[in-house]
Amino acid sequence: MHPAYSVILFTTASGAGYGLLALLCLVGLSHGEASTLLFGLASMVIALGLITIGLLSSTLHLGHPERAWRAFSQWRSSWLSREGVLAVVTYVPAVLFGVVWSGLYPAPELIKPLAVITGALALLTVMSTGKIYATLKTIRAWHNPWTVWVYLAFALATGAAILAAITAVFGNFPAFLVYFASAWLVIALAVQLGYWRSIDAAPLDLTIEQATGLGRIGRVSQWEAPHTAANYVQTEMGYAVARRHAARLRRLVVIALVLAILLMLAGLVVPLAALPSAALAIFAAVVQRWLFFAEAQHVSTLFYGAEAA
Repeated sequence: MHPAYSVILFTTASGAGYGLLALLCLVGLSHGEASTLLFGLASMVIALGLITIGLLSSTLHLGHPERAWRAFSQWRSSWLSREGVLAVVTYVPAVLFGVVWSGLYPAPELIKPLAVITGALALLTVMSTGKIYATLKTIRAWHNPWTVWVYLAFALATGAAILAAITAVFGNFPAFLVYFASAWLVIALAVQLGYWRSIDAAPLDLTIEQATGLGRIGRVSQWEAPHTAANYVQTEMGYAVARRHAARLRRLVVIALVLAILLMLAGLVVPLAALPSAALAIFAAVVQRWLFFAEAQHVSTLFYGAEAA
């Protein structure tokens, strides 16, 4: 599949934003009001800013952005529609939570209920994004039980790394947060390795013989090319990345995550080490998401000469 930069920005930015938002809700549940008004407001602005940037970037990939509102009507059957509804609905409790958690409006009794609602909606939105891809049977690499977990793990890992970086800047960097963020980075790495192992082991068992129903008479091949010029299907769904190039990018994701973990642990001595750690975590998420699309093969490629998918 063609790795559209707008979709990569959407999934990484909004994922990190929702992950950070969910963890801020966890902070509200466990510790109550934010330590300072400035820290609370800065954290919420960054979380909602990442979410908004991501959601706005998703419209850049639409042929007719003005019709995007129609997607909200199919929430009964479409994970894309559910994601859109959840993304919009989450803003309301998120803003209310930010106002009371930061101390901008003194209502400590509302922190916990708003934290539960906002955190649940944030995680459900990320899950819905993963389900969009996981339910596509036409793309073997996405129709995989690991897909949703990859989205959730990277959202929480990047969110935790960003939270650690914000906390370090404000001078309140507990050792627990170092281990907490490091643990989520390790989980993201483990889940990603599990996903890669799963898609590499999955057999390429979809063939043109199956697609045409002519496999019983032997090997099937096309008499001539489908057409003489490239079309939208070939551009969007026929993208292929070289195996050697993909292997290098996989190693880059692993190296970036390992360095992010080591730098996060170094925060026990130098708190500001959390800043480059967060940057590396986001970088790893961007490369991982590019590979997520580039390595995916749509069954339509069988029509254009692929032997199996």
